[in-house]
Amino acid sequence: MDIFAEDIAKQAMEAISQRIRNMTTLNIVVVGKSGVGKSTLINSVFRENLAETGIGRPVTQSIRCITKPGFPLAIYDTPGFELGKKQQAAVKDEVLKIIHSGNTGHDINKAIHALWYCVNVGSNRTFDESELEWLRSFTEENRLTRVPVFIVLTQAFPKKKAEEMKRCIEGENLEICKVCPVLAQDIDFDEEYVAKAYGLDTLIEVMGQVLPDELQDTLMNVQKVSLRAKKKRAHAAVAAAVAAAFGEGFAPVPFADAAMLIPTQVAMIASITAIFGLDVDKSVLTGFVSSALGSGGATIVGRTIATNLLKLVPNPGTIAVGGTISGATAGIVTTALGEAYILLMEQIYLGTMRAEDLTTETGASKFKELLNRRKKKALPDEGITE
Repeated sequence: MDIFAEDIAKQAMEAISQRIRNMTTLNIVVVGKSGVGKSTLINSVFRENLAETGIGRPVTQSIRCITKPGFPLAIYDTPGFELGKKQQAAVKDEVLKIIHSGNTGHDINKAIHALWYCVNVGSNRTFDESELEWLRSFTEENRLTRVPVFIVLTQAFPKKKAEEMKRCIEGENLEICKVCPVLAQDIDFDEEYVAKAYGLDTLIEVMGQVLPDELQDTLMNVQKVSLRAKKKRAHAAVAAAVAAAFGEGFAPVPFADAAMLIPTQVAMIASITAIFGLDVDKSVLTGFVSSALGSGGATIVGRTIATNLLKLVPNPGTIAVGGTISGATAGIVTTALGEAYILLMEQIYLGTMRAEDLTTETGASKFKELLNRRKKKALPDEGITE
């Protein structure tokens, strides 16, 4: 049975849509004074502009839940703390109420998964005592619910000042996960000096260390600041698929008919696409599969690798050896396909290739050249030909 690129692409599109529809919603509460840069932070971290931005005026009047259809993220934005202690207490009580309500329903899509407390480094000489008091009170009442708390030092420039404030806050021994200095956007000082944005990738990576596994793909999908984190999660998806494919390689059917691997590989492609959060269509996936597997489909790749692996094994006539070869072949094909797809997603993420480039002869040729370099790493060095 021949396996053609268009068939795989069609199945992959369906799997991608289903994977994204079924993603768990990530819920984050963002707290801090007006003007600390909450909206800029939100819009800089995530790949959708969820928050209004404004200069010199508050952009929120009360806690509001900001969402976008089809985007698995909810931001609970709070009013500024400059309104006084009474308002600060009211915000704390409302945040705790939202947390308890989410936990009571036992629905991970409704639970609060993290709280970002934002402090503006540029406008503060030291950490405000009233804010410290709020955090002490909140973290004390948060002991049962244990929502991860991150203090985000916004507009963290100069870095020396940001580091001093970070050490000061850490010295208070608050029950928090991390203090993260960030500069969400470049700052241009009268065109004489540009302070480059930094720290957003670190915020996402430390978030990933504390969130449950059900939210890892969601976090990677919605964030746009850490390619390293996306690739790490995507490689984990490939490893899981390879483990499944290795087992499928032992199935008592001829491996030359590689159709049994398609569901595993399609699920892998869907997972990687969801992690990167990039838009792809059927024509792009068809171009990718054709570039990765060749016009003859996966069966030819499977036969080629299996034949060459058998050459390396003396007396390959036993069932055990045959199963090992088939499992190894399945793993190699799946690894090559997964790593190739990560390469494509990386190129699109970096802007060095457009998704639609794969539908052109020049773009496909460029990708094949990149792919051939990676594929050599996935194949055993001795006796294997492509």
